[in-house]
Amino acid sequence: MEQLVQAPGFWGQPTASVDWCEQNYAHSSYVCEMFNSVSSCSMLLVGSLGAFWHRRVLELRFILVFLSVALVGVGSIAFHGTLLFELQLLDELPMLYTAALLVYVLLENQPQRRFGAWLPATLAGYAVIATCGAAFLRGQAQFWSFQVSFAALEFYGIYRTLLIHRRSRDPHQRRIFRAGICLYASAIVLWFIDLHFCSAVTHVTRRLGIPNPELHAWWHVLVSAGLYAMILVIAFDRCQVLGRHPRWRSRLGVVPALAADEAQR
Repeated sequence: MEQLVQAPGFWGQPTASVDWCEQNYAHSSYVCEMFNSVSSCSMLLVGSLGAFWHRRVLELRFILVFLSVALVGVGSIAFHGTLLFELQLLDELPMLYTAALLVYVLLENQPQRRFGAWLPATLAGYAVIATCGAAFLRGQAQFWSFQVSFAALEFYGIYRTLLIHRRSRDPHQRRIFRAGICLYASAIVLWFIDLHFCSAVTHVTRRLGIPNPELHAWWHVLVSAGLYAMILVIAFDRCQVLGRHPRWRSRLGVVPALAADEAQR
């Protein structure tokens, strides 16, 4: 990936293992990637609102999932604002922990604990190993070490959510899953293009006289919306398993949310 301009800024030379397509310090000498930083607020917003709206509806495990998404947003703002390696970890590691927590939620989806203490211990051990790889490696080795360890949890979680969708008879749950998976898949495509085809995108947009589309920023927005929808699908299924009669409702007029009998913490 080619950065056409590397202007000096408040945070100095980037030390992160990846530098996205957005031109560094193009809009402020204090913010390295302005669009990527601002768009990261979508994760903070989704996580915070999800936790607040469902604090009396869902179990603690789901509130922790939403809060961990919000933490990813905080880390992403810090990372893209500075492109410092230490703050890159504050972005990446909460992503890993969120994915591990969601896998736990998906596997422990019975009225009583199914796997015992070994499942969270195994996921915690996996997270520790992946954390060491992300923290102690550098350059492309660090970047791909994290991506592979995160993607293994991410795509397994998507697969388990797909199984929920297949057996669901609730039309709203099925519709929200389809919307969520389309948003999530679109986000991944934009992430891939921004990472691997920055030079081509920059060349085309310059020839057409249009601004850089800032695809990584759109990844933040779309993946936040898609992840929120997928969490709701999982949570609706969990409420059904517990016999809590979940119901769909709208927040802010258009945002789906859940209502149910009192949560069993």
